[in-house]
Amino acid sequence: MARKFQFFTYPDGNREKFTFLDMASPIYHAEKATLLSQGLVVTDDVIYAENEKEAVEKFKSHFIYVMEEYNSSTNPFYSIQFALQWLWRKVKRS
Repeated sequence: MARKFQFFTYPDGNREKFTFLDMASPIYHAEKATLLSQGLVVTDDVIYAENEKEAVEKFKSHFIYVMEEYNSSTNPFYSIQFALQWLWRKVKRS
């Protein structure tokens, strides 16, 4: 059965330095809060994978990014959503 993994990166890190959490972990929320307090941000959507190695491979392949780009190019609601997310990140940094 596939597990859910959430990846985190530094905002301007180009996805080179990352970490991830298994969302089934009983301490997931505490670990997530710690990572966010250290300046990391949630990157992409949740990745479903059988194990950590498969999750990292999917993350490195930019599979989610490609799907988001496809969706945003074919659906105007995704474009609006991504524009609002970008604007929110810019406002938070100020």
